[in-house]
Amino acid sequence: MTRKTGLIPKAPVSRILMNAGAKRVAADAVEVFADVLAQIGLDISEQAARIAKHSGRKTIQEGDIKLAAKS
Repeated sequence: MTRKTGLIPKAPVSRILMNAGAKRVAADAVEVFADVLAQIGLDISEQAARIAKHSGRKTIQEGDIKLAAKS
C-alpha cells in the first residue's frame, strides 16, 4: 500500500470541515479538500511572491499575502 503525503495534514483539514458543520467526513473528501486548499495556497503564494518582487523585495510580507488573497 502506497502512503500519499500531502502538503496539508489530514487531521486539521478534517477539523476545518467539522467546524463548518459536518457531522462526519469521508476520508476521500478530506484528501480532495486538502488538495484544493493546497492549490489555493500555492496560487496565493505565487501571487504574493510576484507582488514582493515588483516592490523590489525578496521577502514576502503580510500585506503581500493579504493583497494576493483579494485577487
